[in-house]
Amino acid sequence: MATIFWAGDSTVQYNDITTFPQTGIGQVMHLYLKPEVRVENHAKNGRSTKSFIDESRMVPIYDRITAGDFLFVQFGHNDEKIKDPTRYTAPEGEFMVNLEKFANVARNKGAYPVFITPLERRCFVEEHKLGEGEHLAYVNAMKQAAKNLNVPLIDLYSKSREEMEKAGAAKTIEWYMHLPAGIYPYHMEGIEDNTHLKYLGAVVYAGCIAKGLKELGGIYADLLINFEQERGNENTLES
Repeated sequence: MATIFWAGDSTVQYNDITTFPQTGIGQVMHLYLKPEVRVENHAKNGRSTKSFIDESRMVPIYDRITAGDFLFVQFGHNDEKIKDPTRYTAPEGEFMVNLEKFANVARNKGAYPVFITPLERRCFVEEHKLGEGEHLAYVNAMKQAAKNLNVPLIDLYSKSREEMEKAGAAKTIEWYMHLPAGIYPYHMEGIEDNTHLKYLGAVVYAGCIAKGLKELGGIYADLLINFEQERGNENTLES
């Protein structure tokens, strides 16, 4: 069965105890996938499309990805760092050029690229209303690149906003890195981070991506567990 290779930033990356309880979406995506589907997570904290490429992080993906695999590409948070020339890309310029490079890496090896728009930050202005956010220029650029290149796209930006507004400001604190003192390791105490995720948030947003895969249908939906069948099996066991 296929392997999903993932290129992205800290919202996707695999975390160990040094960043606990931070959890990336790619770290929990397996919960929604068939057991035979592997996830190889190359996402890294702080990277943009530019720095990911400049640091040769595409090389191991190109070396390992094979025909029938998938390359999930999820960037935007760090491409917008306009004061950092090592990471910044103009949304309708270098950002779109770099996205094409990712798509070509997959297609040159017979694999399938999928673009995933950046996760929204927790930016509430009312209990059930988010502010404008910061990623829209990169969301629109990724949508245009996907159209130009005929690459399937999952709009995590819109899906994450929908989930947050439905849940509300108070509940979504549990999804992000809000860490009260006295509970977490001392070096993590007192953080109020509206970008990076805890386990529950990662699971919620991995569910958004699973929903997007189901909407794409075909080989993309075929990566997912058959939820109805699994529930039916559970009911059989209980009876």
